[in-house]
Amino acid sequence: MERHLTLIALFAALIAALGLIPQLTLAFGVPVTAQSLGVMLCGTVLGAKRGALAALLFVGLVALGLPLLAGGRGGLGVFASPTAGFVVGFPFAAFITGLIVENWRNGPLALVAGVASVIGGIAVLYAFGISGLAWALDRPLTEAALLVTAFLPGDVIKAVLAGLVTAALARARPDSVLSRA
Repeated sequence: MERHLTLIALFAALIAALGLIPQLTLAFGVPVTAQSLGVMLCGTVLGAKRGALAALLFVGLVALGLPLLAGGRGGLGVFASPTAGFVVGFPFAAFITGLIVENWRNGPLALVAGVASVIGGIAVLYAFGISGLAWALDRPLTEAALLVTAFLPGDVIKAVLAGLVTAALARARPDSVLSRA
């Protein structure tokens, strides 16, 4: 139990640390960051429940005002910004990513974790992000969906990285990939 709590806190910190990588802000105000890679890794490494808890811990700390989002943003105001849907979607994305890795047992782990990251870390996260973007900008969902297409190439690269990192971690320390335990 202590090990799991430590890993949940560690992966919440990983999401925060990935926000320190310099961001690129698109014209409509949504930053491109590495934090979604951390969310993907929460699911692929920790599994559904622990991964979601790590992402939820991160979101809770942001809500409390800690400046953990890229660009040093934090506080309740984040939840009224164009990024609100993405932030709220972090725990759900981690959960679905982890659920897929836990249940898809055949196939190379790099492929499984990569595909799970595309489904959970991109499709699920975008569902929340597009909804939040449409709400914040008072635009139709279709227009908001077109706006996020600029993120797709980078997010696909992050999903591939999540698959490769998860597989490498499993080779180096098989017991550390809890989604496969």
